[in-house]
Amino acid sequence: GSQLVESGGGSVQAGGSLRLSCAISGFPIKNYCLAWFRVGPGQEHEGIATMDTDGTTTYAHSVKGRFTVSKDSAKNTFYLQMDSLKAQDSGKYFCAADSGPRALAQCVVGMSEILLAYWGLGTQVTVSS
Repeated sequence: GSQLVESGGGSVQAGGSLRLSCAISGFPIKNYCLAWFRVGPGQEHEGIATMDTDGTTTYAHSVKGRFTVSKDSAKNTFYLQMDSLKAQDSGKYFCAADSGPRALAQCVVGMSEILLAYWGLGTQVTVSS
């Protein structure tokens, strides 16, 4: 079956960096809308970054200029490079993917989570100030 596994989370001081990985098995990521979401304490899922099939990326205002997504199709892995981390970046980070026409057409930050069928279990990021 298809599986998404996040890794790379941890604890870091404000101003530091982390790189999250989302290793995907079961389908080739080149044909998929890829997204990162996060859930902070007491908050709902917040879409923070997306990458569509031609590599176009979008970012939430809260992370733009600090976070960068990339993918390695050979490794079938999606990445989130997080720099200049802030305490408010703390939370559980999830990657998600889908190849359906609606997901591909709406593959931007703000897209509905229900368009993304495949999700990982998340990785925790804690930023201390």
